[in-house]
Amino acid sequence: MTPAPDTDPRSRSAEPPADGPPSRLAAWQARLERLMARLRPWRWLWPPMALAAGLASFFLVERQQWLGAMLALGMLMAWILLLSESLIGRLLVRRGYPALPRGVTAFIAQLIHQETLFFTLPFLLATTVWQSGQALFTLLILSMALLSILDPLYYRMAERHRWLYFAFHAQCVFVVVLVTLPTLLHLTTGQSLVLAIGAMLLFSLPSLIHLLRPLSTPRVLAMLALLPLLAGAAWAGRAWVPPASLWISGSALSPAFARQARHPLGSTPLTPAALSGQGLYAYTAIHAPRGLNEEIVHVWRHEGVEVDRIPLAIRGGRAAGYRAWSHKQNFPEDSSGAWRIDVMTDSDQRIGVLRFTVSDDREAATLADGTIQAPSGIPGLDIRRLLPQPASPDDAPASTGKASATQQASPPADGASDEEK
Repeated sequence: MTPAPDTDPRSRSAEPPADGPPSRLAAWQARLERLMARLRPWRWLWPPMALAAGLASFFLVERQQWLGAMLALGMLMAWILLLSESLIGRLLVRRGYPALPRGVTAFIAQLIHQETLFFTLPFLLATTVWQSGQALFTLLILSMALLSILDPLYYRMAERHRWLYFAFHAQCVFVVVLVTLPTLLHLTTGQSLVLAIGAMLLFSLPSLIHLLRPLSTPRVLAMLALLPLLAGAAWAGRAWVPPASLWISGSALSPAFARQARHPLGSTPLTPAALSGQGLYAYTAIHAPRGLNEEIVHVWRHEGVEVDRIPLAIRGGRAAGYRAWSHKQNFPEDSSGAWRIDVMTDSDQRIGVLRFTVSDDREAATLADGTIQAPSGIPGLDIRRLLPQPASPDDAPASTGKASATQQASPPADGASDEEK
């Protein structure tokens, strides 16, 4: 006996018809899989393309700022695409639609990781002070970039070590926020650093969840207590993070200074008598994106001990760097020894270092001759040398900052004169 057809709508399958949205979505997924299969043989081109985009953005920040900002915006849009793909995929699965194959999503994530790391490398290589702990941070990002193109290691990490993969993902979020926000939104390096730390903590949650499985109330409480500790550790290590939007394009030490031309003058060996008689000028030309207003600090140290902090306000947009100087006059009676001037942001990220030696022996003492020198970088990788160099004495005036040994002096906006306290 043939059973009667089921006419109760509540007993029918909840699946839509075969020609409904699921089938169309499956067709789109099949097309996407075919596209990914065609792209895989050419994926080796993606890292050099991302590196070229990063170099272009780095050089165009001054010359064609809008184009450099568009490249940075494209970098952020790629991350929004990656994050939205995961969210949309989960929503589709909950509604009964098929999800993207894991191989496709892993391939897309790998491309965006490669794009992020190779895009940000030029900024980090240019702004790293290689004689400091910043070298370790930049080498970490460089090793992550290499890992992202080694498929066996990358996919082994993604499959077998999920907590490490999510930590890798969180670090990528950290560097992309750190590099792009000063260019896009003209945020200071300190503001960008705070937002980058917040984004990194947010995306480190999956890593912590994997580490603390199986989850329980004590473990969840432990995770919530661990987040502030991670934030504090990241903030405490900020001196090791390069200020990705600021770097010194030239620096000099001199016994005198031409304030109208914004140029160091004179030449003298740095003996205690010379310093007590006329003091010393520290000149820095700091490269910053156009529209960025930031306060930097010249921190004078004698034998590693801080003796003065001189704040200076700078503005971005000058191709050869914003020229600022500090003039220290109150040297101690026994000023012999090793001196260092740390050029820092207001969030204590190191931009550069000036070193000199004071000695009664004129041969051993540093010669302060006003010669503007570019900071040393990695041989063959110092891309800063391709940018405009600091100005000569007859260059057009630019707004500067100047301070005495312990107090700031705020110049007029046009830099025509300086008030010394």
